[in-house]
Amino acid sequence: MTILKIDSSITGDNSVSRILTKRIVEQLRAADPQARVIERDLVAEPLDHLTLAAFADSTVLDEFLAADTVVIGAPMYNFSAPSQLKAWIDRIAIAGKTFRYTANGPEGLAGDKRVIVALSRGGFYEDGNVFEHLETYLKGVLGFLGIAPEFVRADGIAIGPEQREAAIANGLSEVEALAA
Repeated sequence: MTILKIDSSITGDNSVSRILTKRIVEQLRAADPQARVIERDLVAEPLDHLTLAAFADSTVLDEFLAADTVVIGAPMYNFSAPSQLKAWIDRIAIAGKTFRYTANGPEGLAGDKRVIVALSRGGFYEDGNVFEHLETYLKGVLGFLGIAPEFVRADGIAIGPEQREAAIANGLSEVEALAA
C-alpha cells in the first residue's frame, strides 16, 4: 500500500491538522507495516499557482494516482481551504486522468482511492453554516473525482486553550474510530 500524506497548515509544530494527519498515518502503518509513505508538505515546498506551463509537470498527479490512500491535512483559513491546498488540487483535477466528461455528465476516475481529510477549524461549523466552505468544497471536488472522502474534525481550536485540547482529543478519537 502507498500512502500519500498532504499537509497544508502554515503553523508548523502548532498545527492541529498536522497532529491529526500524523496520527492517521501512524494508524495506517500499524495496520500495514509495509506501507510506503510519501509526504508532501505544501508549505515547506509550495506549488506555484496553476499556469499552462504547470500542466507539463505531472509529478503531483503521478504521486496522487500511485497512492492507494491519501491523507490530507486541511485547516480552515478565512472560511475555506488554504491556497497551498488549492494549488495541489489544481494539479490533481485533470480531465482525462481523474475525471472525464461524458454525454451523461462528468464521471470521476479516481474512486479507487481512500481519502481521509483531517479538518481543523477555529470555530464551530455545523451543517448549513453559511461560512463553512472547507468541508463542503473538499467533499464536492473529491466527489467530482469519484472519491467519497472520510473526514476527521477538530473544531473550535481558536476559542481557547481548553477548547483547543478538547478539539484535538475529539479529532484523535475520530481517527481511532476509522480503524474500528
